[in-house]
Amino acid sequence: MKKALLVDDHVFLREALAMVMTQEFPFLDLLQAGNLAEARAVLDAHADVDLVLLDLTLPDGHGLEAVPQLRERTQATLVVISADDSHDTVLAAIQAGAAGYIPKTSASSAMLEALRVVMAGGVYLPRALLDAAPAPAVPDGPDLGLSPRQGDVLRMLIEGKSNKLISRELAISESTVKTHLAAIFRRLDASTRTQAVVAAARLGLRLVPAP
Repeated sequence: MKKALLVDDHVFLREALAMVMTQEFPFLDLLQAGNLAEARAVLDAHADVDLVLLDLTLPDGHGLEAVPQLRERTQATLVVISADDSHDTVLAAIQAGAAGYIPKTSASSAMLEALRVVMAGGVYLPRALLDAAPAPAVPDGPDLGLSPRQGDVLRMLIEGKSNKLISRELAISESTVKTHLAAIFRRLDASTRTQAVVAAARLGLRLVPAP
């Protein structure tokens, strides 16, 4: 069973989304928090949380600052759910360590599809951003010609993990991580982590840990 944490201070919206998620994903153990302090407490008590869905308008969250604050607290995949779907905010959230961005303005069917993508280990970003981004100069599909280890590094990069954390989890040096990232960037026609995440979303990549 996967464990997820939904962080949103709007009780009605949080409960409504929680109901939809538990119906759509019966295998999901869904926890809830109404602010950043509660989210920290939940993560401290549940180190096995796999996914964090984070609203940016928390009373104690100070917008995008909440993303790196929670990123430092957990190794879970962190996805922003927000009413602000401007390009600058979406890209800033990715830069801060978010692994995806789901606009609250999405239709219910689109939001469900976004959640399916995220739950399957994919990257979801607003369609408008993907349409505006240049297409990566690689073939569509999951086969990028990466080695299994490079695939692991790409997955962790998309999850928002730092080079130091990737190095620690994979038991390799940070210089080796940088070497793998250079190869990944070349394959994705990217020069930054943010561009790599956008490219992965455009390609519809599904990156899950090996069993």
